[in-house]
Amino acid sequence: MPQLNLAARVRTDTGKGAARRLRRNEQVPAIFYGPNSQPVMLAVKYVDLKTLLRSASSENVIFQLQIESGQGTDSKTVMLKELQVDPIKPVYYHADFYEISMDKEITLNVPVHLVGTPVGAAKGGILQHVRRELSVSCLPGNLVEFLEVDVAALDMGDAVHVKDLVLPAGMTTAEDADTTVAVVTAPHVVAEKVEEVAEGVEGEEKAEEAAAEEATKETTKETKKETKKETKKEESAE
Repeated sequence: MPQLNLAARVRTDTGKGAARRLRRNEQVPAIFYGPNSQPVMLAVKYVDLKTLLRSASSENVIFQLQIESGQGTDSKTVMLKELQVDPIKPVYYHADFYEISMDKEITLNVPVHLVGTPVGAAKGGILQHVRRELSVSCLPGNLVEFLEVDVAALDMGDAVHVKDLVLPAGMTTAEDADTTVAVVTAPHVVAEKVEEVAEGVEGEEKAEEAAAEEATKETTKETKKETKKETKKEESAE
């Protein structure tokens, strides 16, 4: 991954009023912190942060934060831990920069990209991307932007599980080995079953209608017989 840099300056003004003034001046309120560092309130230029994020091809951005203060400039290796963004306007409300060590493992989610067209697709199968991220642990230097999973060999009903993945050197995952990452399903089988059930229901309905009609005929016949008997009895009595 290419080395990225972001300039920041230490700020002493805090509170909502100070944050609003920074945003009006096209700056973003931020904070730097870490397991072995005291929190430091910062301000970064909006355009610089926007350029940094555009240069990164994934959410896991590791870069050098150049912190300017009265004592000079101090460089820290950090990750963008959190970024608060306005849901409508192109405004960054606040950024959290978390210090990391290049010789200590970090755990985070890495995007999973599927490559290739499954052989089962030619038979009507549909590729379903079940797991789009994978939690991995590695040293910062071994972090990748995304994991590629080749699904070209998947036939109808085949699936790729976590245990089938070949992770980059130095990277591990604690995810369940049987977790499905991608699968090729056969929707036409479902359709056939639905059709069969519909036909079965329709057949049952027709059989019930026929039985009811037959029962009605029998009842009519019995009624006519009883009527004739009653008529004969009345004639005999007369």
